[in-house]
Amino acid sequence: MQYQFHVTGMTCGHCERAVVHAVRNIDEEAIVKVDLPTGQVTVESDKARDVIATAIREEGYQVAA
Repeated sequence: MQYQFHVTGMTCGHCERAVVHAVRNIDEEAIVKVDLPTGQVTVESDKARDVIATAIREEGYQVAA
C-alpha cells in the first residue's frame, strides 16, 4: 500500500533521516520519500497506516490525521 502523510516539525536532513529510520524500523522493505519543504512523506509498505503514523510520532513529529 502507498500512504501519504503530512508531517510537521521536519526542518533538516537529520529530521528526514529520523523519519525514514522510524518507518524502516517497523518495515525494512518500506520505500520512504520525504519532501521537507512541503512536509509530505510518502510510504510504500505492507504495514497499516496507523502503525506507520505511530512510528513517526514516536520520533517526535506531528502527523496530520
